[in-house]
Amino acid sequence: MNNNPPTKTLIVIAGPTAVGKTAIAIELAKQLKTEIISADSRQFYREMSIGTAKPTDKELAAAKHYFINSHSINENFSVGDFEKQSLQLLDELFKTNDKVIMAGGSGLYIQAVTKGFDDLPVADEAIRIHLNQELAEKGIQFLQDALKTADPDYYQQVDLNNPQRLIRALEVFESTGKPFSSFRKATVNKRPFNCIKIGLDLPREMLYRRINQRVDDMIDQDLIEEARSLLPYRHLNALNTVGYSELFDHFEGKTDLDTAIELIKQNTRRFAKRQLTWFRKDKEIKWFMADSPGLTDLILKELSY
Repeated sequence: MNNNPPTKTLIVIAGPTAVGKTAIAIELAKQLKTEIISADSRQFYREMSIGTAKPTDKELAAAKHYFINSHSINENFSVGDFEKQSLQLLDELFKTNDKVIMAGGSGLYIQAVTKGFDDLPVADEAIRIHLNQELAEKGIQFLQDALKTADPDYYQQVDLNNPQRLIRALEVFESTGKPFSSFRKATVNKRPFNCIKIGLDLPREMLYRRINQRVDDMIDQDLIEEARSLLPYRHLNALNTVGYSELFDHFEGKTDLDTAIELIKQNTRRFAKRQLTWFRKDKEIKWFMADSPGLTDLILKELSY
């Protein structure tokens, strides 16, 4: 048996939306002469660009990225699929790189690659159909309240604006009588590589200003027309997300445009807060303030220990 420690390292750059993960990941990739795996579950989809704040063409040219524009919204691409494909990709990348970077804000996807995804029970299809009916008839708030009662731990971590995640957790609870969070792995799947996790944060008011400015920039870049072109596909899971859901409601006359834009900002700020809650529970993450002078050098120093 080979008991030698792994010689390859996955460097994870995590943190809330708009904190600056892309820029730092690219700087590190250039310094380390390596490549980047995106762990942003919305940037996988080719049809969604403006509303997902994908790296620009210039940024993509500065460092090779994977899982950007890799799938269509019409494809069913789960976190389990991401885990499997990422591990296969890492096997290849580590043949020519000692270090590879993974950057993104989707905590569940990062966890799947670094620790393994949970082996969850198969739920009764009838329960799923019933929950989807309740979503259609009573709205997402009903599912959110049901999850808060059934599983307060997972309620604090899940993307509350993603009905498919809510339904998945509730169907497991209703099928087994046990909260979804109880099936989360207590053990970690051993990976054939080291993992160093870097977290980026900012003072809350600064982060919120950046989020608000990003939304304004998206509107200037024609997010409204992008969302309008995707309206026929709003039933797809990929589009049940902040930045699109609010505009879909506007198109259907439920809100005026100014209200929709303010709701995007508000819901994005709430999403960032949930991301931070998730990542702060991971004691392996070494935190840095994203506005620190010489941040890239500070992180490189951390990596050299």
